[in-house]
Amino acid sequence: MRIKTFYILILFLVFTIPVEAQCAMCRAVLESEEGQEAAKGINNGIVYLMIIPYVLIGVVGYIIYRNKRKSATTKSLN
Repeated sequence: MRIKTFYILILFLVFTIPVEAQCAMCRAVLESEEGQEAAKGINNGIVYLMIIPYVLIGVVGYIIYRNKRKSATTKSLN
């Protein structure tokens, strides 16, 4: 089970789709710039900030799952 989960995680990390996370106003201002380096940096920053809540919710969900599973196994042993 753990190996299958590991392979699925690797697939998600390897096969990523580039996303555009800028709002319309940010895009309009940054597209007028030459080189587009600032636009790429701001887009990466937005995506980075967007990932943090999902990771935190995932960690909390995993902790709850682990605690419920642990309590279920101790109840079945009694």
